[in-house]
Amino acid sequence: MSHPTTSTALSLSKVRRVYPGGRVALAEVSLRIAAGEFVSLLGASGCGKSTVLRLLSGLDVPTAGAIVRDLPPDAIPGYVFQDAALMPWASVRRNVELPLMLRGEGVASMRERVDAALRAVGLADSADAMPRELSGGMRMRASLARALVTSPRLWLLDEPFGALDEITRFALNQTLLALCKPAGGVAPATAVFVTHSVYEAVFLSERVLVMARPGRVTEEVPIDVPYPRDASLRATPAFAALCARVSDALQRASVAEASA
Repeated sequence: MSHPTTSTALSLSKVRRVYPGGRVALAEVSLRIAAGEFVSLLGASGCGKSTVLRLLSGLDVPTAGAIVRDLPPDAIPGYVFQDAALMPWASVRRNVELPLMLRGEGVASMRERVDAALRAVGLADSADAMPRELSGGMRMRASLARALVTSPRLWLLDEPFGALDEITRFALNQTLLALCKPAGGVAPATAVFVTHSVYEAVFLSERVLVMARPGRVTEEVPIDVPYPRDASLRATPAFAALCARVSDALQRASVAEASA
């Protein structure tokens, strides 16, 4: 489900990333992500998925090539890591407040926005809890709320649900879609999602970009399933066929790695 007539939010053009010592993280990657599009990067460990995400966020710079981010100058991406990375000495509320505090938001405005973010991820009743009192899924919900509180137009998600059990993972997939693809005519956010899961990539995405070592995109698989999506999608023949197609692309990427 590409967006040929939609403005480009993010693009990489012939981007290389070589680390000191000569390790090639990205050989040469070119990609375009449209405004409001949800794209997953799928591939084996070490194929460059997280490197792409860090380059898109500005946390890293390329060795060669060009990166374009068509975002407002003051836009803060919602970056969510595999580890919830909560401050253990602070309550859920204090953790979610952090980005707003760093921006110097007023107390009244900050409280209203934090409350709204906590409601959106189902943590309204846990605002005063400490991270150690939360389950893994709840900690990840707090991490999502911390990203959401800045109203990001861009979400960058680096295997955020990889360490969770399948039931919790499915529930958080649904929560994430509600945040990135809201109903009621609200413009969707742009999202780039790193995962090792074929099923997760297909459920969430409009496109899946399959990557292989050393750091290259080998195939692009469109996921032509309309939003909104819910759990019933996973039981459909269409979903199974798309998962098989992505799995085949992943297998071809593995063969390409072996012959590189």
